[in-house]
Amino acid sequence: MKIHLIRHGKTLANEQKLYCGQTDLPLSDNGMRELLDFKKQSIYPSQSSLYLTSGLLRTEQTLELLYGRVSKEALPQLAEFKFGSFEMKSHDELNEQPAYQAWITDETGLVTCPYGENKRDFLRRVLAGLEILCAKANGVESVLVICHGGVIASIMAKLFPDKHNFYEWQPKPGRGYTLYLSNKPQYKKI
Repeated sequence: MKIHLIRHGKTLANEQKLYCGQTDLPLSDNGMRELLDFKKQSIYPSQSSLYLTSGLLRTEQTLELLYGRVSKEALPQLAEFKFGSFEMKSHDELNEQPAYQAWITDETGLVTCPYGENKRDFLRRVLAGLEILCAKANGVESVLVICHGGVIASIMAKLFPDKHNFYEWQPKPGRGYTLYLSNKPQYKKI
């Protein structure tokens, strides 16, 4: 079985380097152009047996731009990290706040963003989503998932812990990985 994990296209939050998890932003004009350029380069799988998104607008728009109006399902467990009160703010805006410093320097994964979630809870949610995804994919040849950078990085870091760290796994907007799931999982970049 193949699972294609593709990060949504750019939004204004990506372009302005803002934390954007649950804010339901559309793709930016640049993001749409970039996705269409990637599509012309034929970097994406031509089709899939099953299409999933996180249900957030930017993932829905990415899927439609790349594949048209295909039948799809939303899997909200694969939504981006809940940044809470850090949402739609930049590192520079937050840098002096003690709660932000505690969160970005946390190595335990237990420090929660105010009104958001912590890294361990996020990972649990994403891995629960991966289990649901695999159950839905049982018996199909390929699954295409449009989701988020943090989600993809979490899945890849869990499946391939000795290859890269979380941040090295995070794909650029519009890019991702194809997973080949068998006794020994493998991957290739999209």
